[in-house]
Amino acid sequence: MDPWIWLALFVFGAFTIEAITGFGSIVIALSLGALLLPIPAMLPVLVPLNICMTGYLLARHYRHVHLPTLLKMILPLMAGGTLLGYGLRPWLGEQLLQLLFGALVIWFAGRELLKVYRGLHSRQHASWWTRSWMLVAGITHGLYASGGPLLVYALSGTTLDKAAFRATLITVWFSLNSLLTLVFALDGSLQPALPKIIMTLPALIAGLTLGEFVHHRVNEQRFRLLVYVLLLITGGLLIITSL
Repeated sequence: MDPWIWLALFVFGAFTIEAITGFGSIVIALSLGALLLPIPAMLPVLVPLNICMTGYLLARHYRHVHLPTLLKMILPLMAGGTLLGYGLRPWLGEQLLQLLFGALVIWFAGRELLKVYRGLHSRQHASWWTRSWMLVAGITHGLYASGGPLLVYALSGTTLDKAAFRATLITVWFSLNSLLTLVFALDGSLQPALPKIIMTLPALIAGLTLGEFVHHRVNEQRFRLLVYVLLLITGGLLIITSL
């Protein structure tokens, strides 16, 4: 079967999961897709698709966005890091990109599973620590459009409530992925991806619809555990296939 059809199926699953849990659409779709397709070829497809989803969610939840955290901390650091990460992509090569991405996925999934197993709770960190990790999160977003794991790590222990945390993150992804899409348009990689974006859009809509429907009908904690296990396995496969 055409690997792009597989990617559409992965998009359906990944965006269903994000609609249920509020995170992970690109990380999951890219992790699974990287087993079949090059990461640089998928990013101009997945990033504009993510804009569609985050734009829809932002229109519904914009009232909860915490503007001081967004404008004074996250966006300046992550926007700079995103451009830096994008500039590093040609220097790393496809195999190294896949290896590093697999390591990032394993770190994130393993950390979340360990927190659940040990019953750990996030503690507040110093401002310099938080800002440093935000910059690194921006670099990983420029490399893989997947700055979420490190940004969530950077924001761990903050005083944002659940609604503000989720809405602020949605705004970050909408903003940074809009920036990346503009960069893809300028470097010529967006135009060839447009037919694949259109082909995959129904999978996104179906995933979003299903995720919204089951959001209040599943145990979110158990569902997240299954997702983390899936990411852990996928990260391992990415590293094995890159060696």
